[in-house]
Amino acid sequence: MKLLIDFFPVLAFFIAYYIPDSLEQRMYIATAAAIIAAILQVSLYWLIYRRFEKMHLVTLVIILVLGSMTLIFHDKRFFMWKPTVVNWLFAVAFLISEFVGNKPLIQRMMDHAITIPPRIWYTLNRYWIVFFIISGALNLYVAFNFAENIWVNFKLFGILGLTLLFAVAQAVFLAKHITESEQDKGQS
Repeated sequence: MKLLIDFFPVLAFFIAYYIPDSLEQRMYIATAAAIIAAILQVSLYWLIYRRFEKMHLVTLVIILVLGSMTLIFHDKRFFMWKPTVVNWLFAVAFLISEFVGNKPLIQRMMDHAITIPPRIWYTLNRYWIVFFIISGALNLYVAFNFAENIWVNFKLFGILGLTLLFAVAQAVFLAKHITESEQDKGQS
């Protein structure tokens, strides 16, 4: 259920993009659908879990700002920047976490589930920083060098696919270090 809630604005945008017959209006209808879906996402999450997800709130603000600018100025490019802005903000947050607090952000998110050496947490955090920067740059490349419908498909399938591939690569990377960490515990 949480996964569906997390991807609700992206799915709403994608579905709304392909509903209208008018090619000229597709992006604007889809943008409005994403704005409504993001508001519903945050509200529904609050009703179910009685708390807010920071990621949902950040995404909501970005969707509201860039989506509104898209609709007000009738310029699709504002909303096409959204995945890049989100990814680059995450990259900045992960980077700042290395200097603020006692753990990198990835460790704060995952250390309840796995135990690995501190240096590996920092390495993993930096991999995520690079991934977010590359994802944001790829979004811009596709958005401004390919047809709009290719960007819409990339926004859902491309970015999601890249994230899943990166998560698998992360799991392989972690498996090696979790094993080492577990062996270290066995020898103590």
